Amino acid sequence: HSPVHSVIHPRALDDAGAMCAAMIKAQQSGVLQKDIKPITDNYIDYILTKEFRLKDGTLARNRPQPNTLWLDDLYMSLPALVQKGKFSGDARYTDEAIKQFWLFCEKMFVTEKGLYRHGWVEGMEPHPAFHWARANGWALLTKVELLNVLPEGHPARHALMEQFKRHVAGLAPLQHGTGFWHQLLDKNDSYLETSATAIYAYCIARGINAGWLDAQAYGPMVLQAWNAVQTKINREGQVEGTCVGTGMGFDPAFYYYRPVNKFAAHGYGPVIMAGAEVYQLIAEKKFVINDSSVQF
Repeated sequence: HSPVHSVIHPRALDDAGAMCAAMIKAQQSGVLQKDIKPITDNYIDYILTKEFRLKDGTLARNRPQPNTLWLDDLYMSLPALVQKGKFSGDARYTDEAIKQFWLFCEKMFVTEKGLYRHGWVEGMEPHPAFHWARANGWALLTKVELLNVLPEGHPARHALMEQFKRHVAGLAPLQHGTGFWHQLLDKNDSYLETSATAIYAYCIARGINAGWLDAQAYGPMVLQAWNAVQTKINREGQVEGTCVGTGMGFDPAFYYYRPVNKFAAHGYGPVIMAGAEVYQLIAEKKFVINDSSVQF
């Protein structure tokens, strides 16, 4: 019942991966002076040896159904593994992250839409595909985290880059005229959601700043997304319009009626990241307004 029980004894990827990746980054940057390797090693050990897996080795859960994949788990595991690989110089961590990424893609990426399904259950046929916005954000953010670490010339980098571009291309036509994306990406009567829009703004801006994406094609989309997100930051600095924590559902109503709350923590990190990356974008890339249109 200790407040740090999930640190000492993680029992889910939610307890482990994102926290672990942040800790390793902080250690590498010099922000943390004390040695936190025992803590991060404990998290990595959970991801590699204790989390439930399918027979093919894919990281999985046994809820809400047996042998279930959650798209969220890409972000809750793989950034930690690649940071560990970078920090330690041991390629097996990076290799495992790349392996997991493609195992998830095989089951969850809907090629004709350029989007990921939120959840996947082994043996379900036909399999529903609900393209929940924030889960697609976790998948896009995971690709950015991997590309940030993989060196040029790494054998896995080209295929991962192409998958990143396919996903961005799938998201682009679904942006609402306000700049937001919908809670269910391909359901334009579902509500407009802040946290996913902020994640997309960060990831696409990062793609432009890193030279992975074309500024002329995607710059206007990023600025529109940021202009939308900033309208949801109230005078107290709270982020409004963020969907609360959400499990996996198999009907659209589940996603349509998830509440939003300014205390939903999922919105804050993405908004800060998006703001920082957009700040860099407009500092380095020139744009003009031509006939009311943004042109890079």
